[in-house]
Amino acid sequence: MPTLRSRFWLWGQSPGSHHRENGNRYRLPGINRMTPAEGCAFFGIPNCCRVVMENLPAPPFDPESETLKNLSQVVWSVVGSGGSSRTDAKLGDLDDVLNQARKYPNVTGGILDDFLNARRRTLFSPADVAFFRERLHHEIGRRLDLWIVLYAHEMSPEVEPYLAECDVVTFWTWRGSALEHLEENLDRFAAMTPGRKRLAGCYMWNYGESRPLTEEQMAHQCDLYLKYLRNGIIDGIIFCSNCIADLGIPAVEWTRRWIAEHADESIPEKQHAEE
Repeated sequence: MPTLRSRFWLWGQSPGSHHRENGNRYRLPGINRMTPAEGCAFFGIPNCCRVVMENLPAPPFDPESETLKNLSQVVWSVVGSGGSSRTDAKLGDLDDVLNQARKYPNVTGGILDDFLNARRRTLFSPADVAFFRERLHHEIGRRLDLWIVLYAHEMSPEVEPYLAECDVVTFWTWRGSALEHLEENLDRFAAMTPGRKRLAGCYMWNYGESRPLTEEQMAHQCDLYLKYLRNGIIDGIIFCSNCIADLGIPAVEWTRRWIAEHADESIPEKQHAEE
């Protein structure tokens, strides 16, 4: 049986990008120099969602893919973070993601980040998402999955046509204060995504309210995600991110210990009954 470690992912972005976002609007301490590859080693995580933020990195992604080539799986962003205007273009970075998958067998998919807000939904239709999916599935001779980011505050009927075109949906709670509703939101998330693979995003900083997360908040979300992972409701956990891992933040150190405690536990293969 696989271990929990195989279900753990790092949300990987260019060093310093979280500090640069609108002049450090998240009020992060210190200076971040840790790369995504270093972040995976730091946490003992074998998989990475490598996502463009503030238009970095720019294609071609080969130098970065080379640093990640020994990981089990890498998913590159087709459309980057909300501040990445370059990927607002109709194809985003799709062509280079496909090129990375041709060159690097551990590239297994592409992800749409910050995609379901009102602005991005005016730029991209569900038909555009279906086009991304079809190219990822068929263009290089092996199937690549299409992933998407869904925030708790975005769960509404308007986003369901977009989710229906994706293979993997990742769920995130932007405001730390909303973690008190996490269990009911996870249940809503599962109900909205029949037949899809699901991963839960785990922040280690309260980005939505620009302050630290408490140890109690970390324990609440990690232990609940572990319960849902063991029960087969979700398929994995994504930890965000290398961009805060070297800042001495207590929640990061707590998470690193939690991963070490649970990573080598066995877990059954997920069976998707809905499929």
